Amino acid sequence: MQAYEFINNMIPPLKYSDKVKMALSWMEEIRTDVLPVVDEGIFRGLVTDEMIYNINREDILISEVPLEAEGCFVLKEKHIYDVLRVASEYQTNMVAVVDSDNIYHGVVTLEDAIAAFADSLSIQAQGGVLVLSMFMTDYSLFEIARVIESENAKILSSFLTSDPLDESKIKVVLKIDKTELRHVKATLERFGYKVIDHYQEEMGVSGEQDRLDNLLRFLNI
Repeated sequence: MQAYEFINNMIPPLKYSDKVKMALSWMEEIRTDVLPVVDEGIFRGLVTDEMIYNINREDILISEVPLEAEGCFVLKEKHIYDVLRVASEYQTNMVAVVDSDNIYHGVVTLEDAIAAFADSLSIQAQGGVLVLSMFMTDYSLFEIARVIESENAKILSSFLTSDPLDESKIKVVLKIDKTELRHVKATLERFGYKVIDHYQEEMGVSGEQDRLDNLLRFLNI
């Protein structure tokens, strides 16, 4: 799941020599509010429609617009997780992809990155999600899996994130192959694990948008 695999070829880069009027036209055509700017093959930053409207001159060139997010890029071999991290850091819905020579290859949109991330978490597989809170020193996926498997359940995917309510702890998000989580949750708690949230999926009810909405809720994006 490397970044270059998810480049969106429908997003054209702007050049310094392009007029901002053309930039606005492209944004309207592809329904975006931001576009990458490339000069001599090198990613130079992003330009937004808000920046152009603030200048209030359609006859000037992109080179005359102060760009933002010059560091909003990842190397093409980086994992899709890095795309999400950079998008979050710069609060933008697209991230440029470059090679080791800093040559621009395209952009990955936040929507495509989230879809890829959802696939990596087995979000489309039937099941439910458990969220645990613990100290990093107490974390052992092997031990957690052992407890869960004692209830004839399997961990389909997992990831760690910081606990916003306690900086000394982490949240462990687990996708389980069971839609009924009551017994698994009770067993985890009996072994001393703190289950702070859970999400159950009804068989045959959730569609693609529901699964994406669930993922965003799990991640608090």
